[in-house]
Amino acid sequence: MQNSNQPKYRDQLPQGEERLFLTDGGMETSLVFHEGWELPHFASFVLLESAKGREALKRYFDKYLSFALAQGAGFILESATWRANPDWGAKLGYSLDDLGKVNHDAIAFMREIREVYETPSCVMPISGCAGPRGDGYVPGEIMTVVEAEDYHGWQIGQFREAGADFVTAMTLNNVNEALGFALAARHHEMPAVISFTVETDGSLPTGETLGSAIETIDEQSNSSPCYYMINCAHPTHFESVLDGGAPWMKRLRGIRANSSSCSHEALDNAEDLDIGNPVELGQQYRQILSSYPHINVVGGCCGTDHRHIEEIWHACQQAA
Repeated sequence: MQNSNQPKYRDQLPQGEERLFLTDGGMETSLVFHEGWELPHFASFVLLESAKGREALKRYFDKYLSFALAQGAGFILESATWRANPDWGAKLGYSLDDLGKVNHDAIAFMREIREVYETPSCVMPISGCAGPRGDGYVPGEIMTVVEAEDYHGWQIGQFREAGADFVTAMTLNNVNEALGFALAARHHEMPAVISFTVETDGSLPTGETLGSAIETIDEQSNSSPCYYMINCAHPTHFESVLDGGAPWMKRLRGIRANSSSCSHEALDNAEDLDIGNPVELGQQYRQILSSYPHINVVGGCCGTDHRHIEEIWHACQQAA
């Protein structure tokens, strides 16, 4: 049993293999709409501070990990730290020291989960999950690359000290922030994954194309990210921009889609959760993986839960 904070997979991430890896679904939407939790600023890390909250997170992961174990699937454990960066932490009343403790505790919590569930056939690398400095849906004031590197470097450093295997930037919406994150991860010698969100036309909220964003980051970081992902968008929003003939496409290895085909603006204004159709979502993943079999990290984002992930797994097995 691994009790220290030494990383287990940092030197060789298992998702570099050809096998399929699952992730969880929409953590925050599940906790808010299905479990009735109030998450200020959509920050799930606040649950780590109470026994009741930690039990809720354990129950949340149990639904996914029990299924992954039964299927012999690899599973990526994302920490509940999407909002645990300095600006959002300040809005929630956390000092930088307290926020540092939160990030360390979140990785330790993932390690506790892994010690219970991991088997040789169901390996579970731990990702330190980072979110955007601002609103993931609205670019707002875009940082320079240097500013982004400095900003995200603090949290990446916390994840390294805590023993995360790698770091993942989720729901990024502009190239500068993504490149800054990649450079900060390289500085801290942490494997990194960059996950973009896109609008209904498949472009980043800033108007940049997904392909040009990936190409720019690779060119200016010496291809330092391990791979790229898309999250917080529906397959119908981005499937048309996937280009099998383009070199950048090989760098796209993961999808964590929303359950709803609504736009970001519509989702922001929605009072009820749109869970879509889990079976249909699974088939949409299957179509994508049939065309792009190198994509091997699949999970969900807003509106999805364990039911969606199970359908995605079964459908993608058919595509294999």
